[in-house]
Amino acid sequence: MRKLEEAYEDCHRIISRNSKTFAKAFSLLPASKRKAVWAIYAYCRSVDDIVDEGASPHMELAQFEEQFRLFLRKELPLEDSMWLALDDVFKRFEINQQAFEEMIKGQKMDLFKNRYQTMDEVEEYSYYVAGTVGLMLLPVLAPDNHKHLIDGGKALGTAMQITNILRDIGEDIERNRIYLPQDLMNYFGVTEEQIKSGEVTEGFIQLWEHMATRAEELYSIALESIEHYPLDARLPVKGAAFMYRAILNSVRRNHYQVFTTRSFITQEEKKEILAQL
Repeated sequence: MRKLEEAYEDCHRIISRNSKTFAKAFSLLPASKRKAVWAIYAYCRSVDDIVDEGASPHMELAQFEEQFRLFLRKELPLEDSMWLALDDVFKRFEINQQAFEEMIKGQKMDLFKNRYQTMDEVEEYSYYVAGTVGLMLLPVLAPDNHKHLIDGGKALGTAMQITNILRDIGEDIERNRIYLPQDLMNYFGVTEEQIKSGEVTEGFIQLWEHMATRAEELYSIALESIEHYPLDARLPVKGAAFMYRAILNSVRRNHYQVFTTRSFITQEEKKEILAQL
């Protein structure tokens, strides 16, 4: 039992270090659900780090995928904290296995695709890398009726990923990735050269706001089903949505400077958002 608790604490350190917004929002959950969120986040972070920072990401991701297959077949030695904690989560909750597999599929897209033609393509990518995370979390957040919350869960994860895209344009171009749809870039008169040189033009702002409007629509869709979550999960889910949506306003306050400034929500702002809920 002590080893399991230590495994969960390792996962807690991962979420605290890498996503203070997620950690803050889901800290409001009861202990069993909160710890399950930590383990699921650690899984997602492992895949994300392989793609963004791995020395041989193709090979490392294939190895991770094989580990997950062994894990599902109960053939993987539970030596790593993440797998040990995740094993406990799979025993406690009716976990959506397909969502875990599809998230890996989404991360694979970053290994061979770095430009997107349409907003539909961007939303498909956003579903695979983040909408799936919503589906991973639903059985934990709403054990009794998670299957009725699928559309809202997908919408929330997708909205969060579009928010990430709009916040991280400068970081992504350093990795030679542009998630802004080519057809919208053409429509608003934004060129790849302007993105690479970090120009915040009027056309860029209009393009950014066009995508932000779509993210805000998805947040609204996600929040339509908030009353169907159990009481102990409503505030954390609402808090996560409001905190993440607030990143968009943070970018606006920074005058859309996404190339040299990373927009974030301060601890004080997070407290204010939670107090307003």
